[in-house]
Amino acid sequence: MKQILVPYDFSKVAEHALDFACQIADKSAGNILLLNVIDHPTPDSFKTMGIQNEDPMEQLYIKKMYEMVQGKLAEVVSGAKYSKEKISTKIQLGNPYHTIIDQITEENVDLLIVGTEGAEGLNEFFVGSNTERIVRKATCPVISVSDKFSMEPIEKIIFASDFMNTDDFFIEKVKALQAMMDAQLNIVKINTPASFTSTRHDLKQMNEFVDKYGIENFTIDIYNYKNEEDGIILYAEDIGADMIALGTHQRKGVGHFLAGSIAEDVVNHAKVPVWTAHLSD
Repeated sequence: MKQILVPYDFSKVAEHALDFACQIADKSAGNILLLNVIDHPTPDSFKTMGIQNEDPMEQLYIKKMYEMVQGKLAEVVSGAKYSKEKISTKIQLGNPYHTIIDQITEENVDLLIVGTEGAEGLNEFFVGSNTERIVRKATCPVISVSDKFSMEPIEKIIFASDFMNTDDFFIEKVKALQAMMDAQLNIVKINTPASFTSTRHDLKQMNEFVDKYGIENFTIDIYNYKNEEDGIILYAEDIGADMIALGTHQRKGVGHFLAGSIAEDVVNHAKVPVWTAHLSD
């Protein structure tokens, strides 16, 4: 894990994301880029301040914002519990969502860690649809955290799928996550009334999946519930899981178990960290 990106807006959930990133960086010898995005002011917002120049970067307001954010980020880095010597900072002016997605490519990011308050949280940047958009569009794996978590107790990682069309590249990422955490992989099929299959069918499919990819240190389970997203969350609670791993697509509405909003809904409501990465479209 060479480069870890943490979008940082000085909220409590951003603090949790940085704390988790530091633990991963210490374990994987990675580096952390702490990114703050100053939302680009609109022409109307400048007019209300009596500023007529159309180049906001030249205005004192923007310069003061940069200076203030630089000072606050320096304080954050100095107070980091783990990898302060591995943390660099970056300030960008623009739309937060687009800037984060662009920085993944520009900075060769291997892992994005974001804080989220969930769909019912406060009206901050990382709430609801913005988190969903990041999960769907990020070109690297994403870990979403809603609270302060420690890596040391991460012993059970749920991997949920329909196991119909497995993705070799994606599964290698899942195995790498399991190896990094040194955890058991709890492989589960959520069986719903809308897509019911027999236990015999599911067990055969899941055992073939395990054999194909040479997965070790695992369990296999079938969990019955009325829908996939709630089934994943409840199964995680029932077995005391420490993390959830899911695949997602970049587009919505495709006919796949984890397409569209299922992975994103889990991100918004899970009580444990959620790791997501793209499946092939």
